Amino acid sequence: MHNGKLKPYRPPVWLRNGHIQSVWPTLFRKVSLPGVEAEILATDDNDELHLDWYRQGSDRLAIVSHGLEGHSRRPYVLGLARALMADGWDVLAWNFRSCGGRMNHQPRFYHSGATADLNAVVGRALSEAYDNVFLSGFSMGGNLTLLYLAEQGERVNSRISGAVTYSVPLDLAGSADVLALPSRRIYMQRFLNDLQVKMREKSEKFPDLIDVSGFERIRNFHEFDNRYTAPLHGFRDANEYWEQCSALFRLADIRVPALVVNAADDPFLSARCYPQSRRALGHHVRMEVPDWGGHVGFVQHARDGLYWSERRALGFVRQSL
Repeated sequence: MHNGKLKPYRPPVWLRNGHIQSVWPTLFRKVSLPGVEAEILATDDNDELHLDWYRQGSDRLAIVSHGLEGHSRRPYVLGLARALMADGWDVLAWNFRSCGGRMNHQPRFYHSGATADLNAVVGRALSEAYDNVFLSGFSMGGNLTLLYLAEQGERVNSRISGAVTYSVPLDLAGSADVLALPSRRIYMQRFLNDLQVKMREKSEKFPDLIDVSGFERIRNFHEFDNRYTAPLHGFRDANEYWEQCSALFRLADIRVPALVVNAADDPFLSARCYPQSRRALGHHVRMEVPDWGGHVGFVQHARDGLYWSERRALGFVRQSL
């Protein structure tokens, strides 16, 4: 920290590359957090969500939402959880349906606008005696967090004190276009490989609803979301899904302090994922665009093991309280 304020993110020269930033933590970062308590939360539609609690008797709780095809024990989730715990918070990290190594029971899985699931998790958190609940999310989990807060609007629970989000595809259609570029093929293929395994498992359980023949011909999210995400979650097509679930169009409805940190070199985001106007952001959302950081990167080699994004989160959380 510097004069109580965090310096802008300036990584070493070799990390000033969005692709290296995006891949580095996945390959080289190890974070372990002892003392996890697993809980299975039943949903209203006979499904379940898997939660990881890290409790140390605090009166403040942070809820962490992971990204697309991520899970609650990814290094970026645990890194933020560890930083928040050192700052006196309890943490609740949760898994979207079908994530974390356990397939869910219903034909539906997760999507960028599945706010009912986040609402169930928040409700579970508020049933405990916490004075403050803070939300955080990475990538798709960031979009979900912001969309949830926008939908809550004026009705937002008075114990929810704010949110911090990173690498958020606020414009889902634009981000799908970016990931469809030939230069992003390596990322797209990795997502599709993971999703193919899940859809195969689902098609065995629900053969009348889910057909995986020809899946290997799917090349991008336009095709995947049109074929699977949209129909399984009640949308007409991918475009309707993206339009209804992009937090971009709802940011001005948010009524608690919320921070969006999107790196300028993020290889997943479209130009519209960086709104700057007060009209788009509303009065409670703050947009920060560091030059570097990639997608859920913000790598920092520090003695305490914290990444820059975790330091920024702590600063924003303290300010919001």
